[in-house]
Amino acid sequence: MQTSTLMVIVLVLTFSAYLLAKKRSRDLVAAQGSLSTLHSRPAYYGSFAAVLAAVPAVLLLIIWQAIEPGMVESLVMAQLPQSVIDSHENSQLLFSQITHIANGVLKTENPALLAAAGHYVHLESIGQTLRFVGVGALSLGGLALGWRIVRPKLKARNHVEKCLQFFLMFCSTLAILTTFGIVLSVLFEAIRFFQIIPISDFLFGTEWSPQIALRADQQGASGAFGSIPLFTGTLMISFIAMCIAAPIGLMSAIYLAEYASPKVRNIVKPVLEVLAGIPTVVYGFFAALTAAPFIRDIAHAIGLSGASSESALAAGAVMGVMIIPFVSSLSDDVITAVPQSLRDGSLGLGATRSETIVNVVLPAALPGIVGGLLLAVSRAIGETMIVVMAAGLSANLTANPLDSVTTVTVQIVTLLVGDQEFDSPKTLAAFALGLTLFVVTLALNFVALRIVKKYREQYD
Repeated sequence: MQTSTLMVIVLVLTFSAYLLAKKRSRDLVAAQGSLSTLHSRPAYYGSFAAVLAAVPAVLLLIIWQAIEPGMVESLVMAQLPQSVIDSHENSQLLFSQITHIANGVLKTENPALLAAAGHYVHLESIGQTLRFVGVGALSLGGLALGWRIVRPKLKARNHVEKCLQFFLMFCSTLAILTTFGIVLSVLFEAIRFFQIIPISDFLFGTEWSPQIALRADQQGASGAFGSIPLFTGTLMISFIAMCIAAPIGLMSAIYLAEYASPKVRNIVKPVLEVLAGIPTVVYGFFAALTAAPFIRDIAHAIGLSGASSESALAAGAVMGVMIIPFVSSLSDDVITAVPQSLRDGSLGLGATRSETIVNVVLPAALPGIVGGLLLAVSRAIGETMIVVMAAGLSANLTANPLDSVTTVTVQIVTLLVGDQEFDSPKTLAAFALGLTLFVVTLALNFVALRIVKKYREQYD
């Protein structure tokens, strides 16, 4: 039986447990004549029975799915003659061949492999039967137990709340462990890279050419892993994007929150947020086919003959347009959340509306505005498609926004495209770039928090 079918059965039993326990609790109320005779409301009794019917069965299913493949593989491989195992260099490929034979994908005349395939089918059948019986029995047992323990003194609400608290704690712990896992996985691979390439060459090098030749006589055999051109291009494009997105987004949010009529707000705000739903590849096409040639022609018209067809200015400008809805929407929500009593008090003291916005509303909304700007900066740093199509792949160390540049994220994607062996400096450089970008982003967040803490206005 498929896992999806088994999950449907568990869901049906869980819903049945909820309905039966809830009905029995209501019957107790009808017999006693008052709802106060129950410790908890009937919905809590049903929820507790549903938890008993679902959680043990789902846990068993998850554990079974994790353990069964390894057990089946070990049992099948143990039945094979040693001569067959020795004739194959990779045991995983041999077991994969056996599974293909069992599924009818591969044909063979080898009697040992045919016997192993038959043994595999037999074990799979037994496993599916035992899984169905075990999961179904646990779910039915939970249903029966949840129905049986329904009594007036049962603290069903307390049990349900403890289950919810444990689930929330599990989710938060899982999120933290996932974060640690991501950081550690990047860190370990970056350490391997720094064992090959000195960290000083990576952090302070001004040339980026990660191509590693297969032979020493090939051009570029040594490679160059200076990350300064990549971070310079990333900061340049992000700075251009924020120079466009931050003022336009913030001013539009102030207008929509403080000056626009409800009719205008209901029309302009959804139209502005439509920009957030446009795919980045569409922005990339617009940047490559319209913005970049337009900027190049303008530069040539005013005498700047060195303007490139792919430039940081084109990528940053289009990226800024893309980020405007993030800044505007978040800032608007934060500004409208400022209590109206603060505005009324400022206006009552004789301040104008603009003075109230500058001296009262914006300081009160500063943490949220800074958070929106940080989100926009993260969006700009992590953008790849627009940079590839409008700024190019050239790792140039330049301060001229009309030159072609590249970013850290673009190079990470470029290094990991295709079949790669994770033992060469070229591939490991992607992890070093990711770790460095993580540290830089963390430092930016820390600085922003310090700024917010220094300048924010707190009100009771």
